[in-house]
Amino acid sequence: MAARQWWRGAVLYQLYVRSWRDSNGDGYGDIPGITAGLDHLSWLGVDGVWLSPTMPSPDEDWGYDVSDYTGVHPELGTMEDLDALIATAASRGIRVLLDLVPNHTSSAHPWFIDAASGRDSAHRDYYVWADAAPGGGPPNNWLDATGQSAWQWHAATGQYYLHNFLVRQPDLNWWLPAVHAEFRDILEFWFDRGVAGFRIDVAHGLYKDAGLRDNPPLPPGADELEGRFGLRPVYNSNRPEVHGVYRDWRKIADSYTPERLLLGETWVPDAARLASFYGSNDELQLGFNFPFAFSSFTAPAIARVINDTLAALPAGACPVWMGSNHDIGRFPTRWCDGDEQRIRLALLVLATLPGTVVLYYGDEIGMTDLDVPPEFQRDSMTIGAANPRGNRDRARTPLRWDDSPDGGFTTGSARPWLPLPPASAPNVAGQRADRGSTLWLCRELIAFRHADASFAVSSPEFLTGPDGLLAYRAGDLLVAANLTAGPIEPPAAAGKVLLSTSGRAGRPEVLPPWQGIIARWQA
Repeated sequence: MAARQWWRGAVLYQLYVRSWRDSNGDGYGDIPGITAGLDHLSWLGVDGVWLSPTMPSPDEDWGYDVSDYTGVHPELGTMEDLDALIATAASRGIRVLLDLVPNHTSSAHPWFIDAASGRDSAHRDYYVWADAAPGGGPPNNWLDATGQSAWQWHAATGQYYLHNFLVRQPDLNWWLPAVHAEFRDILEFWFDRGVAGFRIDVAHGLYKDAGLRDNPPLPPGADELEGRFGLRPVYNSNRPEVHGVYRDWRKIADSYTPERLLLGETWVPDAARLASFYGSNDELQLGFNFPFAFSSFTAPAIARVINDTLAALPAGACPVWMGSNHDIGRFPTRWCDGDEQRIRLALLVLATLPGTVVLYYGDEIGMTDLDVPPEFQRDSMTIGAANPRGNRDRARTPLRWDDSPDGGFTTGSARPWLPLPPASAPNVAGQRADRGSTLWLCRELIAFRHADASFAVSSPEFLTGPDGLLAYRAGDLLVAANLTAGPIEPPAAAGKVLLSTSGRAGRPEVLPPWQGIIARWQA
């Protein structure tokens, strides 16, 4: 792998640690389980893995409530286990990224325990505190991720503290220089241990309006990326000062050899605001493209977001594409309604876009969301959500390695922490044994991506064609995808077919419904 900008053209694999593989039989996936499963990732051909939070936490939000930024959660393993994973993965050409949560801590973090001990405590200003409104009640109208007030009254010190997420996740005060210094030390601690970079949680958050102004109402018809619960969160997120943090962190990341990667959870509604997190190629190297993930799986929608993104990013910037993650659910459900042909087609589209691709664990076998009954739900943020797709547990269930009763996930008698998909669901062993499976197609797509730099660096040139045809040229390659339920004629420029989602060789006279090809460009 190239030492510089190794992520350009790479395939990253998001791995939800508790749901990947359980090595000690307690029903929870763990770090030694990841090491034991590296054969799968090496065979698949991924370049890096992003681990869900591995730092100590009370698990109110399953690791996104950190109580120690320089440790390892004892239920997931030890620091020695993490060091061994990093070293073993590196020997297979796989880099390891950790999840960093700089917007908030756990209320069990020593900083907050001290901050809550009194108004004159050493860490009081590490968090956002405010007096009650003149008439009493919260300081403003900000809402947290559950739709309740983002302010929690703290009777012992007579002020409110801010929590944009759960009550036990107090927000840090990034106006304070000491917070910046703490996180510089945290980055260097992990980079020095060989961590290849960070996925940065709530990268668009961090700073809050110094005047604590009320958020404005959400315009009618606005989508989820613009806001929720009737408000646009313009004053408790997406503040311009956040870019200074990433310019500072980028200098740290670039000072290492090889360079360390900063991959942001940039929850913004359009390409222009996404591009702002790249700066002048001096902030984040990668920012998640949520407008792409939330687009409909139709040719016009996909083409529009790709074009908008590539036009907005600064010259030389690297886009990143994904369809699934632990918050928004799985693309095999959201885009494809569980239909295998559509899942295979979506993988082809993802694998042929320029920049970096991120797969969520299970994407490679077409794993779908699972309807988790209320009595088995574990996500405090969304338990009891009226809309089943609002519950995040649906996309966090354990990976099925085989069709045995324990799914190959656990070796013990303990029940998995979330329900296993049924034995009839896709599993790794079954698909590994079938050369025509989605897993084999995913492997072939990754190998094809690595073998031809066109998909890593070439901006696609979109071709005109029948409604529902997504067709683009990258270098001397042509991609044609039929995103409809009827047959479509492929572009005339499609020469020899190099890879097909149907597995059939030869140039088809028509593209069947929900099928696609990679072909040699024939002028």
